[in-house]
Amino acid sequence: QVQLVESGGGLVQAGDSLRLSCAASGRTFSTAAMAWFRQAPGKEREFVAAISWDGARTNYVDSVKGRFAVSRDNAKETVYLQMNSLKPEDTAVYYCAAKSFARGVPTTNSEYDYWGRGTQVTVSS
Repeated sequence: QVQLVESGGGLVQAGDSLRLSCAASGRTFSTAAMAWFRQAPGKEREFVAAISWDGARTNYVDSVKGRFAVSRDNAKETVYLQMNSLKPEDTAVYYCAAKSFARGVPTTNSEYDYWGRGTQVTVSS
């Protein structure tokens, strides 16, 4: 069992930065692939970024490449999403997700076993 709690969301202006954190509890964190998804009003939840259990591999949706960076600290059982050069279209609820005993870096909702409750990110123009 893994429990995930996101933090770090807020209201910012276009061009600003935010760092989201996801604190995990549970014995499988160090072997879990971790990901960030987001859901804007009226839209489906979409993949944003993911990182392998050892941090060696990452994956990003094209719209955030070069602006967002995912990282993890297994000792602290925390995964981060550094978001730079934010745009109004980044406005969404951001969710952290975990896939236990993952070999790869999954990018689809259905591949993840555990989810946080989300944190709101609002970017004003």
